[in-house]
Order: sequence, then C-alpha cells, then structure tokens
Amino acid sequence: MDVHGRDLRYFAAVAEELNFTRAAERLFVSQPALSKQIRMLEKQIGAPLFHRDRRMVRLTAVGEALLPHALRTLAAWEAAEAAVEEARAAELHTLVIGMSTSPGRGLLPALRTRLISRHPRARPVLRQVNWADPSAGLADGSSDVAFVWLPLPDGDRYRYAVVAEEPRLVALPQGHPLAARAAADGEGAVDFAELLDEPVLALPSEAGPLRDHWLALDARDGIAPRIGGVVGSAEETYEAVANGQGVALLATGNAPLVVRDGVIAVPVRGISPSRLAVAARRDDVRPLVLAYLAAAEKVGASTS
Repeated sequence: MDVHGRDLRYFAAVAEELNFTRAAERLFVSQPALSKQIRMLEKQIGAPLFHRDRRMVRLTAVGEALLPHALRTLAAWEAAEAAVEEARAAELHTLVIGMSTSPGRGLLPALRTRLISRHPRARPVLRQVNWADPSAGLADGSSDVAFVWLPLPDGDRYRYAVVAEEPRLVALPQGHPLAARAAADGEGAVDFAELLDEPVLALPSEAGPLRDHWLALDARDGIAPRIGGVVGSAEETYEAVANGQGVALLATGNAPLVVRDGVIAVPVRGISPSRLAVAARRDDVRPLVLAYLAAAEKVGASTS
C-alpha cells in the first residue's frame, strides 16, 4: 500500500472524533472531501475502516487494528519534521570560521561580539585547517569565512578585509650567529640580505603564492632559497627551527606560537609586512557572511 501521511491524518481525526463533521472542522476541510478521502483509503486497504449509520460512526476491526500504527506513524513524522526544522535553523545560523592557526590579537572575541550584536542567533564554529590550504577552507566550501594570510591563490574568487598588518620576523635557534648580531644591532634586527644563504623553512607547495610570500621571493633578487624543510603547523615550525633545520619568517603576532625553549625571533629589515585578513567567497552573499566581513572591516579600521 502507498498510503500518504494526509490519509493517515484524516483517518486518525475521524477515529478520534467518531464524527465526520467534527473531524472535517478539525482538519479545515469540507465533510464531502473528508468522506471521499476515507473511501479512497478504504479502497487501498481493501476493507472498511468505519461502520457508518445515521446515528453514529464506529471503527471496524480493521480500523481498530490500523489506528495505533497510524498514530505512531504520525507522531514519528511530526518528530521528523521538528528535527528537520531544527537542523535547518542550525544550518541557517551557523557560521564556519576557518583558520590555519589561532588568529590571536583579540580578533575572535571582537568579531564575535560585533556579529552577535547584529545576529543574536548566530552560532560561530571554528575550524582548524592545515597550512597546505592557504584559503583555510574557503576554496572547497568547508569554511564560510576564514582568517587568511595574503596573498590568496585565485584572489579574484574572494573578498576580504585586512584585520592586521605586521612586520615580519625571523625565527632562529637561540645560539644562531644572527641572533648575536641582532642583539648587537641598535634596533635588534637583521637585514634580509643576511638571510639569503640560510636554509629556510617553507610552507607546502600547495600554498602557492603564500609559500612564496613566507620565503620572501620578491626580496631575493632572483636568488633561489635553500629549503631546509617543509612545515604545516606552528608546532612543526618550532621543532624544525629548534633542531636547526632552517630559519622561518613569521608575522609579529604569530611569534608567541613559535618563540619558546631555545627559539627566538628578531625583526627583519628589507621585506614587506605581512597582512592577515578575514575573507569569504565573492559569490557568497548570505547575511551572516556579509555581517562577519563588515565586522572585520570595522575591527581592521580601528587597529590601522
């Protein structure tokens, strides 16, 4: 039998009211339409569900057998509808925020406060993404917005708001000769030219132009970098620097993720600053996405 939920609702209403007129009023349908639907259901089942006469309506044995199952089916469907609605609401109000490392700098609470003030039901969810994906989940759609370092591959696909612009540092083992030189420098810094012969840690090749940025290719005058190792996280960077595999360029705000137990960071002259941004796909115009970008623009303007 291919019985529809509407058929079961009509049957249950008549069974509970034992009166076609009251059942029709309860269902907001006409009595003739209800009677017709019950007759069609009886035809499908192959047996009458009600005894009808001018004085009363009673369930037949078949109707008695069907009623508890019909009520359970209707209850299960109502629960399913509620679950679906809850899931839809959660999806509508959930904003997945991708990041390769925690952005720090007080950005997450500041942006959350601004987002919630405009969308009180918003539910920001943080998602950690490997450094091999410079879009932090935007490219494959697993993130709605993301904290990213510029430049982004396929930059035309995205809109973004810069939330931090910081000088780049170089992470060194504490006993490295350049560490002593930086300490003797009046500014506590090194020139990038002094790093050209150093083995340097690189992002995975999938990071594209972002890999080039953290190798500072634009400041090397065509001198190819010596890759001392490939790193995919702050922890891997710390371990590689501490073990002498190479030095690593990093943003000032990310230094606390790497600088500890034998690893230091010093400023570098002669290279451009790093830029941290909140980005989203250009074709994503959902209200939560646009609200988060707007919040990022305001936070970025207040820190510039």
